[in-house]
Parts: sequence; C-alpha cells; structure tokens
Amino acid sequence: MEMKDRPLSHLDDKDRPRMVDVSGKEVTQRTAKAEAVVKFQPEAWEKLEASGFTTSKGSIFDVARIAGTMAVKQTASLIPFCHTLPIDGCSFDIEPVNEEAAIQIRCDVRCTAKTGVEMEAMTGVSVAALTLYDMTKSLGLGTSITKVQLIKKTGGKSDYGRDQ
Repeated sequence: MEMKDRPLSHLDDKDRPRMVDVSGKEVTQRTAKAEAVVKFQPEAWEKLEASGFTTSKGSIFDVARIAGTMAVKQTASLIPFCHTLPIDGCSFDIEPVNEEAAIQIRCDVRCTAKTGVEMEAMTGVSVAALTLYDMTKSLGLGTSITKVQLIKKTGGKSDYGRDQ
C-alpha cells in the first residue's frame, strides 16, 4: 500500500489532529533503537580528542547520556500526540568515530505497553546530540547534528530494521 493510500493515524475523519486511540491494542514488549551523529570541525575534534572528550563542564559523554535519558522520559511532554509510556529500560552507546571527526549516539529504549517507543528513542538521541553541541560550542560553531534516524523497532503489529 502506498503512503498516499494510507490515512495518517493522527488525523480524524475530518482531517483534524488527534491522539491515536490505543485502547484496543494489545500490550506487548516494545523496543526501539535510534541514532544521531554529531560532526565536528577538524580543529574542534583535535581539541576534544586531546582532552579525552572532557570540557570544563565535565565528560561530554556522561552528560549526554544523562540528558538523553531525561529526554526519553519526557517525550510525551515534548511531542504533542505521544502517549505517556512506562519506560522499562533505556541505554546509550556514545562512541567517537575518529576517521569522520564525529560522535555516534545510539539509544535503546524498552517498554511493555500498547504503543511503541520509537519517538522516545529518537527524542533521546536528539537531546543527547544537542547536549554534545552545547558542551562543545566553545570549540567552534561549525558542529552539525546529522543522521537522526530510527534503526530498529520491535513489538506491536510489525518490526522494522534498517541496515546499520
């Protein structure tokens, strides 16, 4: 079925925005993994490497993990039609990619609920990436956040995975 043939689930029959009613859905284990990449200018990257990825504000990886986790738990407050979900688990992998002068952020989120946690994982990596930007902006403003995307989801009607 093409996208144009499928109705958008967040619109009612009069094309008004609404929260999707999940009351008839089955409670299942749901997981999602998302990623974001933060790319740095060469001079900034050299300084970050030399400092062990620590600034006067602390370890940039540790602070990004904390900020991302806080964001996962607040997704329903940030995205208007997201359901409040009982998060069972949330973890981050944050790794430097030296050959690209970049930091890759991945977030895994798990819950047992009637709807998935894709938006929670995407929100987590987005806020972690913004935190890295904030903590390193004194090194230069040429940093960019790229490749924010869903990598995998399980549970519910269908699973999804993209080549990593």
